[in-house]
Amino acid sequence: MGELESIRVFLTVAELESFAGAARRLGMTPASVTRTVAALEDKLDLQLLVRTTRQVSLTSAGALYAARVAPLAEGLAQVVTETREAQGMTTGRIRISAPLSLGLEVLPTVLSQFATLHPQTHVAVHLSDSFVDIVDEDFDLAIRVSGPPSDTSTIWRKICKVPRVLVASAEYIGANGQPKSPEELTEFSCLSYQSDAREEIWELSKNAVQVKHKVTGALSANNGDLLAQLALNGEGITLLPRFIVARDLEAGRLVQVLPEWEISEIWLTLYYPPYNQLPLRVAAFSDFFEQHVQTVCSL
Repeated sequence: MGELESIRVFLTVAELESFAGAARRLGMTPASVTRTVAALEDKLDLQLLVRTTRQVSLTSAGALYAARVAPLAEGLAQVVTETREAQGMTTGRIRISAPLSLGLEVLPTVLSQFATLHPQTHVAVHLSDSFVDIVDEDFDLAIRVSGPPSDTSTIWRKICKVPRVLVASAEYIGANGQPKSPEELTEFSCLSYQSDAREEIWELSKNAVQVKHKVTGALSANNGDLLAQLALNGEGITLLPRFIVARDLEAGRLVQVLPEWEISEIWLTLYYPPYNQLPLRVAAFSDFFEQHVQTVCSL
């Protein structure tokens, strides 16, 4: 292992105060981390760390060494990254936030193909249906399926509209009939998507007529897959992106409700921190993702 890599291992141990923690972050074994730091100490003829059964801490010499080499190591790593990016090579780590349903449906194929093309770029995905603060939580990119963006502190890029449909199980409709207008939805059990305790409003339009329906019912959830399963169980009508229910609609397990009415638009959107310029690895993933999600947009 080169000296720069040995320094990086040492700095990671010092930051986490743990050989095991450094091993997990760096993808090494604890034994190899211990050997690397010991070899660095032998080379410098200095004890950099104090090891006990409960913790790892810097010696005074280790603290001074860490303070001096950390900026140098960071600068050298940045030079390597910039040089590789200048040659069109993506490296480093991308932290991505994505909705659970979209992540499970779309991302496995996207991630596998991206990893084949960009083996030196590590992509870490956090799945959550909550809107994370990508700046405070240190994400490079957030994938969202939502209404018009309202966050003015981030950069956003619309990919495409995401078609949505009102659906219920064939059995539920067979037992209760089809509503003939949005006003009749009050007579049916409706399953709402609720996040942060906010009530869901379904906005429907037909020609010049616009109707808003405040969703009330015995069940709600903040995940589309759960709502789809509840609908399949015959619990009522729900509004979901078509990509979540496409297979069930095609198989006849779910049927569309009020198909002649248009649903208010939502978008598949990429959000970024306020970069002056997108890092090459983030731009490369964004372009690759956009090319491979057209099925979500066209269903």
